[in-house]
Amino acid sequence: MHKERIGKVLKAMKEQNIPQMLVSDPPSIFYLLGKWIHPGERMLVLYLNDQGEHRLFINELFPVYEDLGVVKVWFKDTDKSVELVAKHVDTGTVGIDKNWPARFLLELMAVKSDCTYVNGSPIIDGIRTMKDDTEKDLMRKSSTLNDAAMGKVVELISSEYTEKKVVQELLSIYEELGTEGPSFSPIIAYGANGADPHHGPDNSVLKEGDSIIIDIGTKYNSYCSDMTRTVFYRSVSPKAREVYNIVREANARAISVIKPGVRFCDIDAAARDYIEEKGYGKYFTHRTGHSIGIEVHDFGDVSSVNTDCVAPGMIFSIEPGIYLTGDFGVRIEDLVMVTEDGCEVLNKFTKDLIVVE
Repeated sequence: MHKERIGKVLKAMKEQNIPQMLVSDPPSIFYLLGKWIHPGERMLVLYLNDQGEHRLFINELFPVYEDLGVVKVWFKDTDKSVELVAKHVDTGTVGIDKNWPARFLLELMAVKSDCTYVNGSPIIDGIRTMKDDTEKDLMRKSSTLNDAAMGKVVELISSEYTEKKVVQELLSIYEELGTEGPSFSPIIAYGANGADPHHGPDNSVLKEGDSIIIDIGTKYNSYCSDMTRTVFYRSVSPKAREVYNIVREANARAISVIKPGVRFCDIDAAARDYIEEKGYGKYFTHRTGHSIGIEVHDFGDVSSVNTDCVAPGMIFSIEPGIYLTGDFGVRIEDLVMVTEDGCEVLNKFTKDLIVVE
């Protein structure tokens, strides 16, 4: 599987006249080699070239002794690691990861000044957006576990639980479900806190009529899930019910247009135009979605400026929201996987309006 993935990268490199590439992003290295290595401040580089002379430059601090299908080049903290890489880089064009720290890149550019450096990330980013069958099953399983966690969180909601306490319980829930923990920092937002799309959970307590935004995700075998539901505590005002129904319909309209060949910007418009039609356009303050996979925010998004077309195997979120400062917020988020003739919604937890007693 990983050999096939490297083959796809090499094919794309050839098409773009990039004979060699330095891959430094740990998620991309995991995708290509099947091994997580978190280097911290130390250098980690996978060198690929069109001659098949691949090398993984890795610090001896990391005990990676299994066969990864490429030659390992070890170095110590006291070695000049970039100069070691430079000895293997040929004169010509070099693809560089967008996330490679400047302290390494600038040194390489100084040592190998006869090379031309280009952004090679779109190659691997683009390949990673197209999930294979194994990845699709892992994404389904991750979302199924997240559905179960959402159900347990909703059952917890009461005046006894602060936002922070709900998050603490969620961590235990993920452990009980056998996941690898959260895929991002969970968002639990009561009442007016929900008007901040990225509210950090605090010691707020519930009062009757509060909306409760629950934005959570987990990891299963290194693949991420992400989902948002908004519920209400004890009662829901007519205005809050109206806003909830608008957001739910916007979510449904965006999902309904998804099929191969449709542009991401048109999916965004399906949700955004409806919210604007209902008079809440200025309160929908973010893009409609983001791609997801090994990272909770993979390359690509569902936004008004993304004119790329969706294709089978892509997985991304649909998460319209309305945020009324000082009052409340509503967001509803699902993950969708593009199929040959439409899409599959990975989240099964209900989107019916729930009032928790």
